[in-house]
Amino acid sequence: MTARILVVDDVPANVKLLEARLSAEYFDVVTAMNGIEALAICERAECDIVLLDVMMPDMDGFEVCRRIKGNRATHHIPVLMVTALDHPSDRVRGLEAGADDFLTKPVSEMALIARVRSLARLKMMVDELRMRALTSREIGIQDPENAAIADTGRSGKILIVDDRVSSYERLSSMLADQHAVDVEPNPNEALFRVAEGNYDLVIVSLALENYDALRLCSQLRSLDRTRNVSILAITDGEDDTRMNRGLEIGINDYLTRPIDKNELQARVRTQIRKKRYTERLRDNVQMSIELAITDSLTGLYNRRYMESHLTTLVEQAATRGKPLTALVLDIDYFKAINDTHGHDAGDDVLREFATRIRKAIRGIDLACRYGGEEFVIVMPETDMAVATIVAERLRRRIASERFSIQQGASAIEVTISIGIATLDTAGDTAASILKRADQALYRAKRDGRNRVVADAA
Repeated sequence: MTARILVVDDVPANVKLLEARLSAEYFDVVTAMNGIEALAICERAECDIVLLDVMMPDMDGFEVCRRIKGNRATHHIPVLMVTALDHPSDRVRGLEAGADDFLTKPVSEMALIARVRSLARLKMMVDELRMRALTSREIGIQDPENAAIADTGRSGKILIVDDRVSSYERLSSMLADQHAVDVEPNPNEALFRVAEGNYDLVIVSLALENYDALRLCSQLRSLDRTRNVSILAITDGEDDTRMNRGLEIGINDYLTRPIDKNELQARVRTQIRKKRYTERLRDNVQMSIELAITDSLTGLYNRRYMESHLTTLVEQAATRGKPLTALVLDIDYFKAINDTHGHDAGDDVLREFATRIRKAIRGIDLACRYGGEEFVIVMPETDMAVATIVAERLRRRIASERFSIQQGASAIEVTISIGIATLDTAGDTAASILKRADQALYRAKRDGRNRVVADAA
């Protein structure tokens, strides 16, 4: 794993030392001697992680961090603060400024590399999600960056995994005023609790009796339902080797006892903000995928998705020797609805028609808006006889129940015509089935509309 690390320090000797250590581990290193220079490098997206000294003239590290995290273009860049200040209040100040982690001078090489690698993994994941979500803004999905900056990290859902009563009661009391906190004293049940509980953060004591807490953390990272939850480890004493192993496994952050309440609260808020940001990115990606394959007006699949998916369904049916039937549906005299009642009324009809289609078909059936007032239903493992029964039932239901328009102010009668075709030979294709169904639809419309016609092939 490689990443570009920005080292920010006004002491040249410190810069050279950190540069040498990071370069030896095959990280690319860029340097800045002051905050203004560092902010410009971040703004140009020329780094993956910022290694930031606290004590600098003109603009200290706290202010630099605050500006990085307050800028929607740079707030996703992890900041690792390096400081000679070792009081909890100093760490809290940095966390409140947005720092992702801390190193105390003199810097342990093992701790430095472990934390940089951990943050590099985080940055790679976030970068991938951000890249996939770029088009979301262009298609009208809300940009997650502003929400991430405004997020306070409060009102999270937290599970504490700790088998010592005095310990989990103290942790819970420190967090209960800002979050919803649950406790699981049995580590054997913790994995199931997290999988079912939709938690933002899991706090794991590494001093569990007769149980390897790092194994639990590894299991949380390995399961689909839990791998995105944030993990904060609590350790009884300095154990760099074990904690570095924890960071390699996927622990997001850790605290060493005795625990300062303000630092715990600040670190918890930091992890919850990160979790929510990555969730927003994932939601945007999922939403953009759904918009790419669905029709925005009706919520049914669009033509592009249907044509691709139908090809797969036809191949599967032919290979397995199973029937498959396609229905092409058209709303009769739809232009007259638009001309008489307006396009808003036409949209009302299309939305309601899509709702009635969903209610009439099975979960395995594929329904899509093919274009305009034309729809397609694909029914796997369904022969012509059964599909004709379904089509007739849908036609009668459409004709017998008036469609509400203009926000319920009026209702109109609507009818549909349906053409049906089934998978005929091993050489049949998605295109040929749709063509025959469309020809059958044409005959239904030619013969008077409001009827179902099956392909005669």
